[in-house]
Amino acid sequence: MQICTAFISLHYSQSMENQPVLLLEKDEERLKQIQGALEFSEIDTVAAPPSEIDMVVGSGKDFRVILLGEVAEGLAQTVRKLREAFPQTPMLFLTRRNQKVELPSMVEAEISATLEWPTTYSVLNELIQRVLNERKQQREGRSLELFRSLTGESPAIQRTRTLIQQVAKTEVTVLILGESGTGKEVVARNLHYHSSRRNKPFVPLNCGAIPAELLESELFGHEKGAFTGALSARQGRFEMAEGGTLFLDEIGDMPMAMQVKLLRVLQERSFERVGSNKTIHCDVRVIAATHRDLEEEIKANRFREDLYYRLNVFPIEMPALRERSMDIPALVADLIARIENEKRGSVRLTAAALEVLKRYDWPGNVRELANLIERLAVLYPYGVVDVQDLPEKILHRAGIDHESGSVGKDSLSRPDNPGPTLPDEGFDLKEHLSSLEKDLIQRALDESNGVVAHAAKRLKMRRTTLVEKLRKYGLRGDDVANS
Repeated sequence: MQICTAFISLHYSQSMENQPVLLLEKDEERLKQIQGALEFSEIDTVAAPPSEIDMVVGSGKDFRVILLGEVAEGLAQTVRKLREAFPQTPMLFLTRRNQKVELPSMVEAEISATLEWPTTYSVLNELIQRVLNERKQQREGRSLELFRSLTGESPAIQRTRTLIQQVAKTEVTVLILGESGTGKEVVARNLHYHSSRRNKPFVPLNCGAIPAELLESELFGHEKGAFTGALSARQGRFEMAEGGTLFLDEIGDMPMAMQVKLLRVLQERSFERVGSNKTIHCDVRVIAATHRDLEEEIKANRFREDLYYRLNVFPIEMPALRERSMDIPALVADLIARIENEKRGSVRLTAAALEVLKRYDWPGNVRELANLIERLAVLYPYGVVDVQDLPEKILHRAGIDHESGSVGKDSLSRPDNPGPTLPDEGFDLKEHLSSLEKDLIQRALDESNGVVAHAAKRLKMRRTTLVEKLRKYGLRGDDVANS
């Protein structure tokens, strides 16, 4: 059997290289079935039986993901060849539904994830996105935890990542603004990680969680006997962070008296422990964060203006999750990956369930989303969560009727769902899909005010691909003429 290739754009990840998926499967009928499903979803695929692995390796192609089906004999040898040829490419192992497969330890160590086939496009797409994100993070030496909350391609989060990149290597004081739960500490840890201080301590302190009478000791330390209960000398956070980064979270909750002392440390780079007159010089980069509007706090005489200007040298604002709802599928994939890496189970969400999450306003932001995913993983271990499985609060605030779950549900999301019945006279699938595609493209154009580039982003396809489809269907966007 010759290698079959379909050069169709991979619209699920515009930011990745233009590389196809490699599919290896010994059963010719199953190979054609899986390849057809992938190409129907516009996933560029190179499909071959395992017997042609040498031809694949020798072709010089690079692959985004390897889908490994039934190999029969020599599974370990096949995996070893693939890993030698493609050391950084994630491998997904395809099993048949309800089939238990015991993989050799060597094979299991190289497999990024196992996937039951048949499956839905949304589940496959999410899994591919997740393993690609893991590969990227591993290649750049990052942990999944480090970049949680910064995942996504929305303009708001891209701006945030750009600001982090610009200021990380400097010694500038940074003020991180944003609602509770948006990931302000994640930004602070990224700034530290990418700075020249990354091999020194990162020391966080929540100013709102420490009683006012203990905050000075917590920051600057104390000597033995400095106050009742001070049975021994103790370092403060500034000393602990020497050479590194001190992260002062909820700086807007710091008492006025402590603000004066903090300002002096920022200006003079020195302090004294409580109960001591010995000056200690410090080399610490300070990063502060708050959910409060500090300019309003200044007007209310609850925050010092001079400290505000000392801290607000380089502000970074974390967007609320409702302002970057398009990032929710990627965030969900990362959160699930974190649960799986910590051996705490797994869960999957249908496309319809993800659509509901995008409609919800997320008052608790990414922290609330993380809590939801952990709860769903407990309630539906290794299961598929659909619209009706989501909490009533989310459905209500997203405007969804819990009884009907009316939100354009993915009818193929559950294996026990037989799907719609076909009429006796037959059904023109090609015409139906063309009509559906045309309607969705028109809707994307309407929501993007006719700007083709924006509509392409909403549809997760290349602009050039969308332009071709506009011409095919006789549609028009404001900027097609210039393409």
